[in-house]
Amino acid sequence: MPFINSKVSIKLTDEQKSAVKTRLGKAITAIPGKTENWLMVGFEDEYSLYFQGNQNGPTAFIEVKIFGKAAASDYDRLTGLLSMIFEEELKISQDRIYISYQEVENWGWNGANLS
Repeated sequence: MPFINSKVSIKLTDEQKSAVKTRLGKAITAIPGKTENWLMVGFEDEYSLYFQGNQNGPTAFIEVKIFGKAAASDYDRLTGLLSMIFEEELKISQDRIYISYQEVENWGWNGANLS
């Protein structure tokens, strides 16, 4: 039950959202046991982001939340994939992307909590 939310400083087209969403569905498998079947994706575009004190280029902050735990090597793999996706699809330089990970012990779905 992963959730990937991105805040980007640029305006996204529906085509860009679809392309990124599709590639995120494949990338999430870098975390063992995670698949597109349970992936939720969110986009917040035209978000006011300052990096290094400026707005000198497209910038992204990506949040990844997963139910359970993963190894540091899995997060390393996913960071590489996410950075590549956002650079290739949205032209956001990898050095202007931050990625945050959160492991969640309790996750609500379908009227109940999973733990």
